[in-house]
Amino acid sequence: MATARKPVVVDMAGAIRRNAVARVATPSARIWLALGTVYLVWGSTYLGIKFSIATIPPLLMGSVRFLVAGVILFGLAGRSGDRRSDRLGARQWLTALVIGALLLVGGNGGVILAEQYIPTGVAALLVATAPLWIAVIDRVAFGRRLPPLVIVGLIIGFGGVAFLIGSPGSGRISLFGAALALAAPICWATGSVFTRHVRLPARPLVAASMEMLCAGVVFGVASVLTGELGRLHGFSTGSIVALGYLIVFGSLIGFSAYVWLLRAAPLSLVSTYAYVNPVVAVILGTIFLSERLSPRTVIAGGIIIAAVALIVVARNRAAAAATQAAVAT
Repeated sequence: MATARKPVVVDMAGAIRRNAVARVATPSARIWLALGTVYLVWGSTYLGIKFSIATIPPLLMGSVRFLVAGVILFGLAGRSGDRRSDRLGARQWLTALVIGALLLVGGNGGVILAEQYIPTGVAALLVATAPLWIAVIDRVAFGRRLPPLVIVGLIIGFGGVAFLIGSPGSGRISLFGAALALAAPICWATGSVFTRHVRLPARPLVAASMEMLCAGVVFGVASVLTGELGRLHGFSTGSIVALGYLIVFGSLIGFSAYVWLLRAAPLSLVSTYAYVNPVVAVILGTIFLSERLSPRTVIAGGIIIAAVALIVVARNRAAAAATQAAVAT
């Protein structure tokens, strides 16, 4: 999961025209390759987390993942772009700490902890509610008007969540695990919304690497404070390989493909990852972990994904209308 940085626009009409030309010039094969990478890689991270925490303590795993990925990305991205006008100071690092704590410690950490109690597919479906929470936070914190289609999506989506975790009978899931999984998209949504209102480095990959480094430190402190280091009993090969996969593919390749797509492809197309990733996660969990796909999960998952699709489509339409209005003026 990642967010786009808000650029400083000087000539909006000119910028929109240049961006449109760039997107037309980008080969469609490259776009679909990058989009397929985001679909598969981000959808498979739930499986990677499950394997990695089999023998690696969850908070320690998060710390190693984001520290290593952050160091590599910062080393690569920090040398490129306009370093002179995009200087990194204490204010940028403090902001990166706050946003990294929300997006990665709260968002990703919630998933890591939740997968100790619930199947990966269920966790992915609950995390997929992030667009619902973003809409709610936008409305409550900033008073943004919600289009009718978004309101319909919110009602349907939260109904799907209630059906998934609140209905009695067979297939009932752990309420504690579900609460942890729901805390993840709430934290992610909060960080995503407030990213638009804080000052971060203008270079997206530099900002992301700083957030990863800060999150890695927070994860590490939490691991020490909870006594995880005293409970180490060796790591399996499978957990180490899974952690490497999360670092290289989940945090580096997947995020880089996402950032590139934000610049090269229509947002309406890029946004489809929000309702494709949970489908990928459910399928992989069923194949590799033999997770039971109950009728409740299938029905609730369909409801949640449909709601997310409604909200994404409505927000993309609103953004397109705002863009057209800006060009017209």
